[in-house]
Parts: sequence; C-alpha cells; structure tokens
Amino acid sequence: MTTVTTRESLATVSLRKTFGGVTAVDDATVTFHEGKVNALIGPNGSGKTTFFNCVTGMIKPDSGSVSYHGTDITGRSPHRVARAGIGRSFQLCRIFPRMTVLENVLVAHRTHGLASLLKGARDADQIERARHWLRRVGIDHLEHSEAADISYGQQKLLELAGVLMAEPDLIMLDEPAGGVNPALIGRIGTLIRELNAEGRTFVVVEHNMEMVMSLSDHVIVFDRGRPIAEGPPSEVQSDPRVLEAYLGV
Repeated sequence: MTTVTTRESLATVSLRKTFGGVTAVDDATVTFHEGKVNALIGPNGSGKTTFFNCVTGMIKPDSGSVSYHGTDITGRSPHRVARAGIGRSFQLCRIFPRMTVLENVLVAHRTHGLASLLKGARDADQIERARHWLRRVGIDHLEHSEAADISYGQQKLLELAGVLMAEPDLIMLDEPAGGVNPALIGRIGTLIRELNAEGRTFVVVEHNMEMVMSLSDHVIVFDRGRPIAEGPPSEVQSDPRVLEAYLGV
C-alpha cells in the first residue's frame, strides 16, 4: 500500500484571541496542507475571520503560535507576513474606489503603496505584470474604469489580481463568493483551480457549501472559535459534529 504524505504549509498551535469577555478563537490547533485547496468553514460567529486576522498580522493573538513552512510568524506585521509569501483578500473588498482598476493593482504591489504611485513611480514591467493579472482574472477590459464603477464581483476579482501581483505561495481568501453572482462565482472557482494547479496553496473561508465541496481538497470546520472536524469534503459534510454545529441536530 502506498502512503500519501501531505506537507504542512500553514499551522497554528493553541491559538487564542479574546475581545473583552468574548473568546473569538479558542485554543485553535490547525494544519493546512501545502499545494491543496483548504477550506475553513463554520457557522456565523465561529471565529473564522478573527483566525485569518491573527494569522496575517491584522491583530495579535493573546497566546499560541502561527508557523509558515516551519518558521514562526506569530505576531508579525501584515507587511512582513506578506513578504513571507502569504497573500489574502478580505470579506469586504479593500480597494481604492476613485482610482482606476489598473492603478489599484499597481498600488497593491508598491512597497510604499499609494504615495509611490501618486509620485509617478511607474515601471513599464510592473504595468505589464498588472495587466497580465487583470487578464488572468478576466477584467483587463476594465483597466481604465474607476473601481467604484465596476460590479461587486468584479471588485472581488480586482482584489485578487492585487494579491497575485506579490506572487504569494499561499493565498487566503475570506468569502470570495460572498455577494457575487453565479457566473462570477464560477469564474472565481475556475481561477482557484488554475492557480492551485500552478502550485499555489489556498485557504478559503466560504459559506457557499456547493463551492466548498466541489473545490476543496481538505476542509476544517470551526465552531465557537475552535476546530471540531477536518478531512475530505465527503467525510466532513456527513460528520455528526458538523451537522450539530450547523443544524443543531
């Protein structure tokens, strides 16, 4: 019998975060598999986004550790986490609404962000790279449009293009299908599959169970701030603990 070994990409040990008297992440020990599409699911309020924020340096955990490829990144700033090779999107798109689509992607990659772009520090190679990622996500025809004028689903694709400009090895997506029409959900799913086939690891928080079950290799379920189940989609969706967390049965 051949044993398939999965390699660790991102891992947390006993991660904990409280806000006042509310424990948002509670002793979470989790391992995400390298080269796979990992999904993180759970009921509303189960701590998924807070977990993302602790991992990516948006907030500091109260205790516990975060490691990436075996290196401790606990408490690093978002900039240092990104430099380590981790990119992320947000539940609500973070874009500059009055800048063009192309400018948004360029800003996402600038070391000094908006200030660098406004000073006119443009490089032909970087512009071409930005256009490349706009083509990949399917919105290159909108490069001169203001970001505020494109649809919400297109803004999600724009945010992803900005993430990809940094060439991350691990991409963390917070509800990529939220508020997006079915056609664009399909496009986002296709992109994730293509990018994963090219070697990128994904961790996806998502409430669209059809998308999760069709897309993921490995699923981790959170409830009340801690993991309660994990495994292939086919096993997780029939786990009694998961059914109880979602349906109370």
